[in-house]
Amino acid sequence: MNTARVRKSEILVSEEKYTGQSYVGDPIREESQVIEGYFQKEISLKAMAIRKVNKTLCGLLGIAVLVAFVSYYFAMSNELTLNKLSRQISTLNDENAELQNQLDRLKSFNNVDSKMMQYNMLQKAAKVIEVQAVNSAVAIDKKPEKTASFNWAIGY
Repeated sequence: MNTARVRKSEILVSEEKYTGQSYVGDPIREESQVIEGYFQKEISLKAMAIRKVNKTLCGLLGIAVLVAFVSYYFAMSNELTLNKLSRQISTLNDENAELQNQLDRLKSFNNVDSKMMQYNMLQKAAKVIEVQAVNSAVAIDKKPEKTASFNWAIGY
């Protein structure tokens, strides 16, 4: 809403009253304006086109920034999910390695046990024989201590 205040120059009005002449005799000076106020200046077609392009580019930039934020959010949430799954996989692999070691130990024991039963190598003794202790007839000789012989040499 324009609220322009219109004011006539006091000098011109007073001259018209006393002289009875119109403004033709006294041209309006450039220094004193007849109408004062805020008026929008006329915008050229080029400036309007530039403003429209700038607004369009600002809108596209805003949309691009929003899309970037949304995609960054989804990328971070996917990365957190992948890190969580990676930790679970590492934990399961460690547990699997421990269980595999236990299974291998039990399989080896089972294989040995089944082979022993197959060949019947372990049997209970039918009769126990008692043998008296035998004195060892072999005497242990004490070996003399060897010392390293050192040949002294004079000069080189």
